[in-house]
Amino acid sequence: MLLGGILLVVQALQLSSALDLPAGSCAFEEGTCGFDSVSAFLPWILNEEGHYVYVDTSFAKQGEKAVLLSSDLQAEEWNCLRLVYQISAPLGSASDPSQLNLYVRFEDESFDRLLWSTKEPSDSWLIASLDLQNSSKKFKILIEGVLGQGDTASIALFEIKMTAGYCIECDFEENHLCGFVNRWNPNVNWFVGGGTMKNTHSILPQDHTFRSEQGHYMYVDSVYVKHFQEVAQLISPVTTAPMSGCLSFYYQLQQGNDNVFSLYTRDMAGLYEEIWKVDSPGSAAWNLAEVEFSAPYPMEVIFEVAFNGPKGGYVALDDISFSPVHCQNQTGLPFSAVETSCDFEEDLCNFYQDKEGPGWTRVRVKPNMYRTGDHTTGAGHYLLANTKFTSQPGYIGRLYGPSLPGNMQYCVRFHYAIFGFLKMSDTLAVYIFEENHVVQEKIWSVLESPRGVWMRAEISFKKPMPTKVVFMSLCKSFWDCGLVALDDITIQFGNCQSPERLPPPPGECTFDQDECAFTQEKRNRSSWHRGRGETPTSYTGPKGDHTTGVGYYMYIEASHMVYGQKAHLLSWPLRGVPGKHCLTFFYHMYGAGTGLLSVFLKTEEDSKESLLWRRRGEQSISWLRALVEYSSRTQHQIIFEAIRGVSIRSDIAIDDVKFQSGPCTEMEDTSQQSSGYSEDLNEIEY
Repeated sequence: MLLGGILLVVQALQLSSALDLPAGSCAFEEGTCGFDSVSAFLPWILNEEGHYVYVDTSFAKQGEKAVLLSSDLQAEEWNCLRLVYQISAPLGSASDPSQLNLYVRFEDESFDRLLWSTKEPSDSWLIASLDLQNSSKKFKILIEGVLGQGDTASIALFEIKMTAGYCIECDFEENHLCGFVNRWNPNVNWFVGGGTMKNTHSILPQDHTFRSEQGHYMYVDSVYVKHFQEVAQLISPVTTAPMSGCLSFYYQLQQGNDNVFSLYTRDMAGLYEEIWKVDSPGSAAWNLAEVEFSAPYPMEVIFEVAFNGPKGGYVALDDISFSPVHCQNQTGLPFSAVETSCDFEEDLCNFYQDKEGPGWTRVRVKPNMYRTGDHTTGAGHYLLANTKFTSQPGYIGRLYGPSLPGNMQYCVRFHYAIFGFLKMSDTLAVYIFEENHVVQEKIWSVLESPRGVWMRAEISFKKPMPTKVVFMSLCKSFWDCGLVALDDITIQFGNCQSPERLPPPPGECTFDQDECAFTQEKRNRSSWHRGRGETPTSYTGPKGDHTTGVGYYMYIEASHMVYGQKAHLLSWPLRGVPGKHCLTFFYHMYGAGTGLLSVFLKTEEDSKESLLWRRRGEQSISWLRALVEYSSRTQHQIIFEAIRGVSIRSDIAIDDVKFQSGPCTEMEDTSQQSSGYSEDLNEIEY
């Protein structure tokens, strides 16, 4: 059931008729505009008087879903998708509220990508604004409502609207104001001006959009200011896709009055950065402002006016727009975080090191039962600081990253492995160097770590000046030197632990949180198990997971099984689509009695699974990467089958499973496909 008085709210939010809405949009006036309820779930119900669709617990149970699916859409230009919605919950049921999810289903992917999710209950309509990057692929919008606790829990959709342009753009001509909101202040606030509103403070004769008295704009007036530095803020929707370019808008200031008009950005951690301020009053007419704007991670734009008294006059704002090119007074290419990452498979990328001493060496080690390969594939390249052969107490090897612009939030991730040191503290450290290399700051160092295991480190930082990330290996004493390995460095915008980050798409699983959507036909001691660290049996199994070194993976424990016994791990049902798919995962097959690991494809129309990939016997002490290319036009599942070998030293593990559309772009290294014994374990039944 929806909250009482909802129709009054609906009437206040009348936007536009269904006939005027572009593709991918619906106002639910007379129908659902090509959005259909998926029959396998609860139906969305169209309100008898129109205006919205809903699902509630009057005819359904807690946890049940209703799914609404659009027709085929295409967005070759950047688009903004706005959703006007409401989640209603009875008092006292906040422990398990209803949830609304929005997915994008691309035509060539066998799973759906979560774009947005909320559990926020409200007694009024809320607006979500989501940026859709341009793409030549066809896609569908999928909206999923999951009912929460309570007899009166409900979810309603008032409007879905997809329009060309960016979500931070607005001409303020529609009642929803493009999702912009006013931060309430008892004395000064932004208001809608113009149009038919007869407000004594709506003092401009014409807006900028239509140059008429009927157009609308936003304004703030000092007439009710009671304190020094009273502030009014108009806050944009949060950006949901990386963007960089020129943000422009038109403004008017009342001449000769004491106010400060500024523009800020604010990230999800609450950090403000001023990017523009009025330096002169300008003309009495509308003035154009152009501001270089970069939002590589989610942030809001805030238009702020500070008044010093009740005679501060007014400020008006209209026609906010964005262009993905530099402003006219700016030059140069925008910074790309992609250039700051390297897996060292081809070269050092944009990293370099001191010319003094051997420093870091790019090496490749063929993985076997005694030596660990690289982290990227298990058989590729990585960097090694071999301090054992320097004969230099106090030896330091420095690896410099590319220059990073200041005033940006960064997340540095990398994998490292350490061998041979007695005292591990500070054998590897990460510093921030300012451009002149005079000021340096240590932001991370090794304290203690399992030896010979690839470990992942994450560091978040933000500095006002341009900086470089520097990796330093250190040998403090001639008698205590060893090996330091480094691989898969990535530097991304944003905080490593940002709460707004969505979970990985359902096509990826690290097993760190749970088993994702994988299932098993049966669960007992001989099934696949989710584990971390070393497996119970010595001389078999991994020492740590592949993702972080301290996370989880799936494995079979051979000591709980008999020779030839099988364990099956099944993926969730995947949608059939034309074209090829690439399945990547990491496998660990170490132990003298290791058995067989296979990957099968199970389709609806075939009674027998088809073999896609197989490895037999002991492979390496390393995690090795597998690339499996396949195709299926019908719904299907992927099955991981592990068969126990001749001894208890035959644990088999998998980690970091990922499904991607399109063919595999790389070839798998097959040099490790050894066989420990000749029996065909696939023929043994239990």
